[in-house]
Amino acid sequence: MLIRKPAEIEPSEITPKSVYLNRRQFMATTAGGLFVAADAMASLSAKPGVPLKDEKTNSLKEATTYNNYYEFGVNKEDPAANAGSLKTRPWSIVVDGEVAKPKTFSIDDLLKLAPLEERIYRMRCVEGWSMVIPWIGFPLAALLKQVEPTAKGKFVAFETLNDPKQMPGVKYAVLDWPYREGLRIDEAMHPLAILAVGMYGDVLPNQNGAPIRLVVPWKYGFKSIKSIVRIRLVEQQPKTSWNMAAPNEYGFYSNVNPKVDHPRWSQATERRIGEFSRRKTLPFNGYADQVAGLYVGMDLMKYF
Repeated sequence: MLIRKPAEIEPSEITPKSVYLNRRQFMATTAGGLFVAADAMASLSAKPGVPLKDEKTNSLKEATTYNNYYEFGVNKEDPAANAGSLKTRPWSIVVDGEVAKPKTFSIDDLLKLAPLEERIYRMRCVEGWSMVIPWIGFPLAALLKQVEPTAKGKFVAFETLNDPKQMPGVKYAVLDWPYREGLRIDEAMHPLAILAVGMYGDVLPNQNGAPIRLVVPWKYGFKSIKSIVRIRLVEQQPKTSWNMAAPNEYGFYSNVNPKVDHPRWSQATERRIGEFSRRKTLPFNGYADQVAGLYVGMDLMKYF
């Protein structure tokens, strides 16, 4: 993981200059969206991390025009073309289930939970492609602590908005809508798991999961659910969309593991978007030092 303060990142590393100059227009709670002044942006907290050696951040264009978001179409270019119909204000998330203090949070409430951090993460998709993206968000744990999970809250289940009027893709039975994902509670509380509200110094584009999405960098990308409207703590392992659709292809844990192939292709290598040659896939997407301890004693070939 690489976590750097914005002042330490050259504008050319992450986004065109014209967009960089608009970083001042980030996240204000106005009718038009989020906005935070330049001094707030400069004060984004950062924590020491492990540098991503020999890796550069993908461009803003690459990260916003090559997406998986089936609610807006099954092709990689469909979300950028179709997601403009999504209305991200007002927005709220219901957090309930096995908790002492269930609550509905507005997006404004969520932004007050913890200092925003800029984190540059590898993101790896099960189809064999990857990107390096600078996300802006806060630890998922900060939200979960607000509702005080009980001893029965052993898993965290997530749901995406399900609205055919705004999301043309849900009119088709590609998946069993709404899109659902889940984590074990210790995974959800891990400091690498964040709720992202921005990227590249700006608010999240609709096609990338606006206004708030999960980012779990050691798992395949479909685990990082977008446009979240509900988080529920449960006692039993929750059903998840891709696992229900094809359980032999998409396991509940979905940790990046070069030794566990997809039935239709190898996971041993990956193609970084913007590069011609392929790279070796790293166990846990390169975050093994931080997260492997969560799975001690588990058969990762069985619990894939």
